[in-house]
Amino acid sequence: MTAALTPHIRRTLEPLHSAFPVLLGPGGGGRYRTVHIKLLFNRETCSPHTRTRTRQHVTMGSPPVTPKLNNPALFIAKGYINGEWLSTSQSGKTFSVVNPSTGASIAQLPEMDTREVHSASDAASAAFKSFRKTSAKSRGQILRRWAELMHANAADLGTILTLENGKPYAEAKGEIAFAAGYLEFYAGEAERAYGDVIPPANTANRILAIKQPIGVVACLAPWNFPAAMITRKAGAAIAAGCTTVVKPAGETPLTALALAYLAEQAGLPAGVLNIVTSMATLAEVGKALCEEPSIRKLSFTGSTAVGKLLMAQCAGTLKKLSLELGGNAPFIVFDDCDLDATVNALMGAKIRNSGQTCVCANRIYVQRGCYVELAERLVQKFKELKTGDGFGEGVVVGPLTASRGVEKAQRHVQDAVSKGGRLLHGGKPIDGSGYFFEPTVIADMAPNMLSHDEEIFAPVAALYPFDTEEEVVELANNTDVGLGSYVCTNNIGRMWRVAEDLETGMVGVNTGVIAGGELPFGGVKQSGFGKEGGKWGVEEFMVTKCIVVAV
Repeated sequence: MTAALTPHIRRTLEPLHSAFPVLLGPGGGGRYRTVHIKLLFNRETCSPHTRTRTRQHVTMGSPPVTPKLNNPALFIAKGYINGEWLSTSQSGKTFSVVNPSTGASIAQLPEMDTREVHSASDAASAAFKSFRKTSAKSRGQILRRWAELMHANAADLGTILTLENGKPYAEAKGEIAFAAGYLEFYAGEAERAYGDVIPPANTANRILAIKQPIGVVACLAPWNFPAAMITRKAGAAIAAGCTTVVKPAGETPLTALALAYLAEQAGLPAGVLNIVTSMATLAEVGKALCEEPSIRKLSFTGSTAVGKLLMAQCAGTLKKLSLELGGNAPFIVFDDCDLDATVNALMGAKIRNSGQTCVCANRIYVQRGCYVELAERLVQKFKELKTGDGFGEGVVVGPLTASRGVEKAQRHVQDAVSKGGRLLHGGKPIDGSGYFFEPTVIADMAPNMLSHDEEIFAPVAALYPFDTEEEVVELANNTDVGLGSYVCTNNIGRMWRVAEDLETGMVGVNTGVIAGGELPFGGVKQSGFGKEGGKWGVEEFMVTKCIVVAV
């Protein structure tokens, strides 16, 4: 990518300056705007040398406009324990939160350690004594007010989220609505934690089974959904009557802190929600949460390897666990599908959050009868994508959240090409100060390639040809993990057969979206256990107690 316009390109653009003044604005600035080169040039007006350098996009020096916060109080660079905002940690150390579009630091937060874990756990334990006795109705009211405040502050929350995570601003605001939706659903579920009256074998007894909150809960949230993963975990725990110690990802703590501020404004008592911030001390903080005796449950979203480590560390205190771990989602396209609808579903399942979700289409299996046409359509769609700073106008693909994501994407592409994969589009990091990678399509993938066994976590679409239904089900299930999967077909019998045969916790049929506040989100095999969302999400934070009464 070029950081400035060449004289040749500038002369070409001069007639368009009055219509598109932003294109020829002054250079410099920390963030980048990208513009569709296909809108500005044809093959005759751009030299071969220029085409090679610019490829599909031109990177412009004129930075996008970052929206100003309507409520600056939401931008908080502090920890939050027992209702107090802590600007320093006991160690006195800090860490930087970086804007992935620029690589620049946007905030310094306290680097907390095991001492803050103990303080937060003590605060949550003390708060649990009274909070567990609050009515389900009152907890639901708090959750509803919290959701209302999220909707009212959606623009600001979206700004904070885009600054630290990088996802496009429109997508970030969509995540805020998505996250608030969990609170809204859990508010109702709080009042539906029904027990049972059990017919006794001994008629002199009466038997009841009641639901109670499990206790203090540790919530370890990832960086790819900084808002939704907080409300999906902590919201369910609070609905059940639990208190929480939340550890947001070190890359994206600011959204979690803004949500904690709004929870406080909604009337959530001190100690019910605690936020421990850390980056370098991540391992010791995680271990302390696992070993803390007062914490009765741990909920984690992240890699399978880390999930196994946390599970082992929790063994000493026999904590209940909810683990939403790595995925390797197959996206299966049959000849009989509606190809237009399928391509749209695939774009949603692949490009959302720049390909950085645990249910992104990782292995795209396409039946040979439509393989070539789907590949061509997908390449065209990828060529039309705008990549750039999340605040850039029309940007659909933002940066990867960390520099290691760019390195991983490049490693996957190089591995595939070296083993016979055909690079149809993209394939390289984008020059500049941010963590950008070109939207990429690779065809003729094979099981011996790195992407077959690992999540790519980038805007890289990997296409695998197949022939029969039986073959593709076997291929799709040939993995140790099983979180999400997708099937596109118009054959109703095939829909049911394949959906039931796939070894995953969730299946999307003719859709690329398999998440929502009302449904049970979770996997099988080494993708973990436990469910988040819906009535199942609240049940994860409750225990069943049997009461036998002699009459």
